[in-house]
Amino acid sequence: MADTQAVFFDVDFTLIRPGPRFLGAGYAGTCARHGVKVDPDAFEVAVAGAAALLDSVEQLYHHQLFVNYTGRIIELMGGRGAGVEAAAREIYDDWAQHHHFEMYDDVPEALMALRASGLRLGLISNSHRCLESFQTHFAIDGLMSVTVSSAEFGVMKPDPRIFHEALERMEVPASGAVMVGDSLAHDVVGARQAGMRGVLLDRSLRATVSDSAIPVIRSLRELAQVL
Repeated sequence: MADTQAVFFDVDFTLIRPGPRFLGAGYAGTCARHGVKVDPDAFEVAVAGAAALLDSVEQLYHHQLFVNYTGRIIELMGGRGAGVEAAAREIYDDWAQHHHFEMYDDVPEALMALRASGLRLGLISNSHRCLESFQTHFAIDGLMSVTVSSAEFGVMKPDPRIFHEALERMEVPASGAVMVGDSLAHDVVGARQAGMRGVLLDRSLRATVSDSAIPVIRSLRELAQVL
């Protein structure tokens, strides 16, 4: 990818992964505190079943949307009753807490190498997490020139407006920017609609990409090879 000036990254499942708090047992523990019984072994299927809620709505950020999404996961794990809403809200609130997450091993090295090569870096996230304290918590202070969260800006990926906002803050043209993320629809297709280039990070080795113009990498260690 010639003439790259800036690289933007998604955050969740691109730079960091959720810890036990957001897996089946973590959900079950929260639900139990609210009088809701769920099957922790049903978690992965429940997450897949609830995903459509995030893909079928307008691209404005609403806290309740993510509470509803979390509540749907709980319901698909077997949860019922008035406690579902309270459990979902607690889990949603905790999603913003950095200590519940782990950074992938390849991230610090890759980010530092990109900055050392003269590229400007940024974050674009569909999250209510504070992206400033995120950098401090994970010891990547000073590496990001621009950050835009959907909760702050009000619009979610793949809406082109959030990408245009990031480009404007970075002061680079869309043709000179690349978006890297784990979601083909939200990160890559959204960025391409805004005139940027997109790279899909497929850590799970599950993606099927029919467009040969979209680079697919398995680790951020491979990113420099496609820039």
